[in-house]
Amino acid sequence: MADSNIRHRKKSEDAPDTSTGTPEEHPGGDIKHGGATQVVRFFLLITWFLGGCCTIVTTQLIGAPLYWINRNLYYAYMALTKQSFGIIVTTITQWWSPTLMRVSGDASVAGRLRKTADGRIEVDFPERMIMIANHQLYTEWQFLWWVAYTNRPQMHGHIYIMLKESLKRLPIAGIGMMFYGFIFMSRKMDKDKPRIAHRLNQLKGEHSGPLSGSSGLDPMWLLIFPEGTNLSANTKKRSAAWAEKQGLANLEHTLLPRSTGLYFVLQELQGTVDYIYDTTMAYEGIPRGKYGEDYYSLRSMTLKGQVPPSVNMYWRRFAVNKIPLASQEVFDVWLRERWIEKDALMEQYISTGRFPGSKKATVEGAPAGEKEEFIEAYVKLAHWYEILNIFVVLAISGMIAHLAARAWNLAWYGKQY
Repeated sequence: MADSNIRHRKKSEDAPDTSTGTPEEHPGGDIKHGGATQVVRFFLLITWFLGGCCTIVTTQLIGAPLYWINRNLYYAYMALTKQSFGIIVTTITQWWSPTLMRVSGDASVAGRLRKTADGRIEVDFPERMIMIANHQLYTEWQFLWWVAYTNRPQMHGHIYIMLKESLKRLPIAGIGMMFYGFIFMSRKMDKDKPRIAHRLNQLKGEHSGPLSGSSGLDPMWLLIFPEGTNLSANTKKRSAAWAEKQGLANLEHTLLPRSTGLYFVLQELQGTVDYIYDTTMAYEGIPRGKYGEDYYSLRSMTLKGQVPPSVNMYWRRFAVNKIPLASQEVFDVWLRERWIEKDALMEQYISTGRFPGSKKATVEGAPAGEKEEFIEAYVKLAHWYEILNIFVVLAISGMIAHLAARAWNLAWYGKQY
């Protein structure tokens, strides 16, 4: 009886306030880790994340002189460090918040989503594209970086994100993001345009090398969230007010997208990118009218063990040459129509618990004719030893420094220490 009361208290204390009409049951289930375990998990998480980030930034600083020596090697080198961060964010999900991904898409991505014989998700998207998504939680970028990892060829070393300017002031991580060539925005377009244009011009470059592309334009997955911020009670009110001011119909499950940034990107990259890949994301268990941030926080997912039963992705592809770009007003209508469709997809998900299935999503190694409507797999690395890639450059540099010191001592003192 005492144990039952303790479990009940834990669940009640962690549940949203029932006075607001939200359910008592947390969609991620009961708290799986007690206070002491949470402290240990927090310490291990911070150690892994900060240790990995410090290693990556040190690796970047070691390789920074390549920019003035050989640009091809520089961009290939930085792509390696970006891969390392992709491995870090994937392992954080794998070890601290194991997440089941459920993936499907429409006919435009038929055959490009598959499940491997060993049970992993694999995608086959192009080396250059723009990626857009709805924005419910701050974890979307993490899952989309993992998608780049699952691509064949792997693209987690070539992902670029448009994000708010304040993030570049984060200790350690901010330096790393600047080396990664991320595009920082102040959300004042007059101020941002020259900076964005400069960065996009760099993304139209051609560099040789093993990770920069042997010929042609450099690989690039450019991630943009047209909503500008994540869905919450406050942002929903602001979006509704903006819709009313503009005389537009409000959306129920998403924020209205802003077209200015994406339109400018498409104008600048015109002729160098063929497709926009759009994903609609939904977290299982969020009740109608509620918001993901009320249930799934960093603490609840990584420390308490209350992860979404599944994270769902529905993919679509749009050819850039078929998107109206004659004026921003025309493009704004096009983008808003896509978000109306996205809102309808969210309505289907909330009503049924599923996005539409991919009728042609195949399973690698499956008998002929066998199909899956949904591909399901946990976020994880293909091989555990990939984590060693994070530390290779630093380890080699340390070994070289050690050998150099011994050689110096031998030459100077005539003996080894």
